[in-house]
Amino acid sequence: MEKPSLTQRISGLISWVLVVDLGLVLLSLGWFLVAVLGRSMNLDLGLDLWYSLWNPLILPALSVLMAGAIASGVVGWVSRRFKRDPA
Repeated sequence: MEKPSLTQRISGLISWVLVVDLGLVLLSLGWFLVAVLGRSMNLDLGLDLWYSLWNPLILPALSVLMAGAIASGVVGWVSRRFKRDPA
């Protein structure tokens, strides 16, 4: 069995980080929706805490996810562009 190259291992690590980041973003979205619903029923379900975590945690997680999606698309485009055989 062939050992994966360094670029394949780095790509796998980046993919894993993006999957974990996506989980964090989806979890925070779910928390936000539940907290807003709770606020509408006069229940304290952590909306103020969610707001306090927006700048230090949630916003960077969203930024990493968007940057990773853009970088993934660019890397895929570049790799397809340079793998073409000139005919």
